[in-house]
Parts: sequence; structure tokens; C-alpha cells
Amino acid sequence: MSEQSQDLLDKARKYVHSAELLRNEGDYDSAASRLYYAMFYCAEALLLTKGFTFSSHRAVISGFGQHLVKAGTLPAEMHLWLREAFDKRQVGDYTAVSLLEEADVKDLHLKAEKFIQQTEIFLQQAGFI
Repeated sequence: MSEQSQDLLDKARKYVHSAELLRNEGDYDSAASRLYYAMFYCAEALLLTKGFTFSSHRAVISGFGQHLVKAGTLPAEMHLWLREAFDKRQVGDYTAVSLLEEADVKDLHLKAEKFIQQTEIFLQQAGFI
């Protein structure tokens, strides 16, 4: 489990970097998608520490809220950020005309960075990485 958690955290970092490159190219939809996935992979890594895996995005988001936030393990803002990122990814991936702006992606980027930091702290303190 430790190796899988580390792999997910590494992938999250890679996706944040990719999002920055996409944002610099003006591709805000794709950048938002990468930032969502960075948080999603962190959520999966965190859920693994509790022995949970889920087969859908909505289930991961719900499980994250139930098993990590409501349980008092992680701050509620992380669940809000994950849900916001999911919503922005949906907009970016499934609308024909881009509705996301650079400010949206910059804000999401900051939240993804904080999400990764919180994930890393938790995983280190719990001995998973």
C-alpha cells in the first residue's frame, strides 16, 4: 500500500506540473482537468490508508468526505476543493465552448498544491510514505 500511495502522490505532482504547462498555453480546460486528477489521485492515496477503493469518481469524492473529512482526519476545505475541481473538470471536458478562465485555473492550482501538501503530510505521519 505504501508504494501505491507514493505512486499516486508522484502522479499528482506530475499532473500539477502538466497543468501549469497547459495553463501557460492558454488551455484552461485541460489544465483544470489535470488539476482535478491531481487531487483525485491524492484522495485515492488517502482512502487507501483506510482500506477503501472505489470504482467511480463520485464514489471517491463521497468516500473522501465520509471516511476522511467527516471522521475528522482531514480538513473540510479539502473536500470542498475536490468537489470544486470535479465540477470545473466537468465544465472543461464536457462543454463545447470553454467557460474557464485563467483565474479559475490559477485558483485551482493553489488548491491542488495545498491538497498535495496535506496529503504528503498525512501519508508521512501515518507511515505510508
